[in-house]
Amino acid sequence: MHLDDGRLPQGYGRHVALRKRGVAAAAAATALLFLFSLSVGAVTIPPGDVLRSLLGWGQEARWDRIVCQIRLPQALAALLAGTGLSLAGAVSQSVLRNPLASPFTLGISHGAAFGAALSVLLFPRGETGSLFLHLYGTAASALFASALTTAAVLLLARRRPSPETVVLCGVALSALFTASTMLLQYFADDSQLATMVFWTFGDLARARWPELALMTAVTALSAAYFLFRRWDLNTLLAGEETARSLGLSVTRIRLETMAVACLVTAVIVSLVGVIGFVGLVCPHMARRFTGDDHRFLLPASALTGAFLLLAADTTARLVLLPRILPVSIVTAFLGAPTFIWLLGRERRR
Repeated sequence: MHLDDGRLPQGYGRHVALRKRGVAAAAAATALLFLFSLSVGAVTIPPGDVLRSLLGWGQEARWDRIVCQIRLPQALAALLAGTGLSLAGAVSQSVLRNPLASPFTLGISHGAAFGAALSVLLFPRGETGSLFLHLYGTAASALFASALTTAAVLLLARRRPSPETVVLCGVALSALFTASTMLLQYFADDSQLATMVFWTFGDLARARWPELALMTAVTALSAAYFLFRRWDLNTLLAGEETARSLGLSVTRIRLETMAVACLVTAVIVSLVGVIGFVGLVCPHMARRFTGDDHRFLLPASALTGAFLLLAADTTARLVLLPRILPVSIVTAFLGAPTFIWLLGRERRR
């Protein structure tokens, strides 16, 4: 590659333009799906009336309540959770150099669910005195448990095991936290038991504005940090030795990025429950049209995660009307076959 005249090669410009068009297309598709999700359900509302309700110009009070108080919080929760989980999966795969890594397959999500269940048992909402303490106490408990899981994964990663070994470690940790959660359920009363079971389902319908505010803040800050580290993540693709020779502190970057991935996962799980495979599938889908360049992979992964989880949530609301399925059931049907395919591909390598 020669830059004698100070200009970038024409091929590079086409490469960047193509990636930008791919990200823009994903953003447009997500926006259209968002409008469609607000329109359909037990009551179908024309898209034009949905827009008027969102802008405060609605003429049907009943439709305004359906759109703004029921469907909008759930759709926003899907966008935020999909974005956060997909970004966490993308950076986990990069810093661990493991295409099978994600918050779900590494056991981080199950650790967060255990922490949330422990908070429910020890600090029932009626005894915390306020929604604020309940909300942030549950998130803090989930973060502590998921941090233990992340630490175990990082300790294992220092020995440079195969991708399958890391995933098997995640399976073992998931089984451990699942058994621990079942033990907590055994000692819980009926109300606490119902709340704990909610976290194992993964349900976006319970997200309300206080939960959305916390999820928005954490997801936005995490996304900003990951984008700030985009060049460091690109450098890691060349290998640890090359990254160190270029002056990159590999250990520090790995610890920081996994800590942020752990944070966003813990907050999402503490608010909407365990949602599997989004962090595994979406980064691989994004790589199909952006490649491994994190300047484009991270925005594409975020949009793909938002689109996929919103599509899964819309499907869960429509498939058995008037009943609503937990969204984790839909993502599991999509993600499990993809995970098996990825595992088989790694074995062939």
